[in-house]
Amino acid sequence: MARTLRIGTRDSQLAVWQATLVQDLLKEKGIASELVYIKSEGDIDTVTPLYALGVQGVFTRSLDAALLSGRIDIAVHSMKDVPTQLAQGIVENAVLERASTKDIFVYKTEADLASLGYSNGTWNDPRTADGSRLRIGTSSIRRVAQWKHRYPNTEVENLRGNVNTRLRKLSESNWTGAIFAAAGLERIHLRPETSVNLDWMLPAPAQGAIMIVCREEDREAWELVRPLNHPETALCARLERDFLRALMGGCSTPISALARIEFAQVHFEGNICAPHGTELVEIRKTADINVSNGIGWEAGNELLRDERVQKIIQSIRNAKS
Repeated sequence: MARTLRIGTRDSQLAVWQATLVQDLLKEKGIASELVYIKSEGDIDTVTPLYALGVQGVFTRSLDAALLSGRIDIAVHSMKDVPTQLAQGIVENAVLERASTKDIFVYKTEADLASLGYSNGTWNDPRTADGSRLRIGTSSIRRVAQWKHRYPNTEVENLRGNVNTRLRKLSESNWTGAIFAAAGLERIHLRPETSVNLDWMLPAPAQGAIMIVCREEDREAWELVRPLNHPETALCARLERDFLRALMGGCSTPISALARIEFAQVHFEGNICAPHGTELVEIRKTADINVSNGIGWEAGNELLRDERVQKIIQSIRNAKS
């Protein structure tokens, strides 16, 4: 009798969309599956700032437990939420082809957008912008750091919850706008017309990618799901996560990375930013795709030798203590 795979997912609209995508892809290959809905700590507590939750794995731990206990066979995650070190007994099964890596700014008025130096589809020199009277919403330390590096006087409000909740909170607020991942809103057709790409903001490692994990011992599930893997996305996401790991980072740290493949070459860029945006250190590297496996680690270790980066890392540790 053919096996029906139990797909574990959070119950937010975006998470269910991602799990349903996996279900549809499996169906195309003749593999039956069913969705199993599981609440995560990050979904239950939508008030506490992420950094105060001990955020490593806050959106994945409940699914990990369900997987290891045998309640589900595979779990589907937004890859940027997954710790760089998977739980013992769990392995990466497949990474789907990536959607947009961009962060976007959802704004209230054209005047507010113009005051940030945005005009005619272009972000202009931030020194000409007036960000002092503006308030934005985000719970991401990475986004706060990069935003304050560019607009140091902006007031930032903690914005938690799934994308629907965050859009509602923004609409009910008197804020200037809020930052979201483009992929999340675009996948469920919720990206507002009043939004623009933050072309100057480097994304979280693996942003826009979907990861499927399974139990290490479950070879049958691994083999059933593995054909869904997109090698180019898997490579780029791994290089970005290697950079994050080299810099002691998790998804609660202001570390950003993006790897792109063009004409058989990998173009990598990454940065680390002081929590309040006072300093940002960046790095870029390029390598032929067949010798690119270590480029994320190399970039991270190169930055670690920079005294400015050591000071930033110490400031991050101090902020958490």
